[in-house]
Amino acid sequence: MSVAVVAALAVFLGILVFLYGQQQKQHSLSRLVLLGLILGSAFGLGLQLLFGEGHAAIAGTLDWVNVVGRGYVGLLKMIIMPLVLVSMIAAVVKLEKGGSLGKISGLTISVLLVTTAISAVIGIAVTQVFGLTAEGLTEGARETARIAVLESRVDRVSDLTIPQMLVSFIPTNPFADLTGARSTSIIAVVIFGVLTGIAARKVMAEKEELASPIRTFVEATQSIVMRLVKMIMALTPYGIAALMAKVVATSSAGDILNLLGFIVASYLAILLMFLVHGLLVSFVGVSPKEYFQKIWPVLTFAFSSRSSAATIPLNVEAQVTKLNVPPAIANLSASFGATIGQNGCAGIYPAMLAVMVAPTVGIDPMDFNFILSLVAIITVSSFGIAGVGGGATFAALIVLPAMGLPVTIAALLISIEPLIDMARTALNVSGAMTAGTITSRLLKNKQEPKLEQAQA
Repeated sequence: MSVAVVAALAVFLGILVFLYGQQQKQHSLSRLVLLGLILGSAFGLGLQLLFGEGHAAIAGTLDWVNVVGRGYVGLLKMIIMPLVLVSMIAAVVKLEKGGSLGKISGLTISVLLVTTAISAVIGIAVTQVFGLTAEGLTEGARETARIAVLESRVDRVSDLTIPQMLVSFIPTNPFADLTGARSTSIIAVVIFGVLTGIAARKVMAEKEELASPIRTFVEATQSIVMRLVKMIMALTPYGIAALMAKVVATSSAGDILNLLGFIVASYLAILLMFLVHGLLVSFVGVSPKEYFQKIWPVLTFAFSSRSSAATIPLNVEAQVTKLNVPPAIANLSASFGATIGQNGCAGIYPAMLAVMVAPTVGIDPMDFNFILSLVAIITVSSFGIAGVGGGATFAALIVLPAMGLPVTIAALLISIEPLIDMARTALNVSGAMTAGTITSRLLKNKQEPKLEQAQA
């Protein structure tokens, strides 16, 4: 280990110590997360300026910094499946009316799909306004290798039908799904948890002497899991600092400048969709300003980790404690939102790529039939992204061939993919929390008149 690496690590250790000191002063998690983001970004930028892009000292430093970043993400992934399973069982057991579960699921998925359609329209509009096109994009060695990989996957993805996607959600081996063995494991665990909860309710109805022990066991187990989530969440500022340090230190200024137009357009589209989320929650009586203030730490982690799945524990905890969303709705929206109707990855991104590449094959991207077909395909295919592994690239692999368009463009943007993917992931998570908030408020409003009639 060189002297430069040791010195850099000493600085990073100082950042962690400073964050710990601020945490001991009982500062809010939002403030601590912001501090971690700023300090981590500054540290990464310092590495770039001091050593230069691709220097061995940067790689040596990040090897150790990644212990904190990857370790934190690993702890969150560790708790995902237990949290989803236990929370879904508890949610079903505690439901006053078992039939309301169908309403919750249907309304949540509907909101996710509607917002995805809106995000696709925004992606199309922004691409047209900026005049983006696939022409002129350079193809280097890394892009060429990526093209070969994508083309090898197109056939497998395009042959996957919606019925096959739906069947893949069934938890044929729940123990394997608890390990995250499949891309649809999260939804499979949700289904297994719901079915287990329904079975528990039936046992409670058939054998009244078991009702109290079952409730006590479920509540105790859920309390333990949620306490574990809070313990891991306390590490968020340190994880954010490490993750942002890596992102900034490994970013290429040249790649960013070459594709600056696409980056700016993508971030504008994502910002507009965030505004749509704020508008939607305002329709159900939630202040957009307070909404985003409360979910800021969750969005920050999603931004730096680029993982909707890893954000599920923070997503659920924030919905329940900050937004007053019932646990059943919070868990369903967070779990579904990580795999269905992702506004950023499955909505904006494939829409922008399709509009950019359409002129190269003689298609007018402003043709109404083209736009209508594109929005419809994006909305439907977003329901099945989990069936092929998830992510923006797989969304493109489904949408582009379905529209008769080449997939090469997805490979040509690989150099700036991480930079844009951070914001897309944050938008995905915001979409899930928006769905949970809207579902919670709508179902509450529907129940209030019934309660008033009963009291009268």
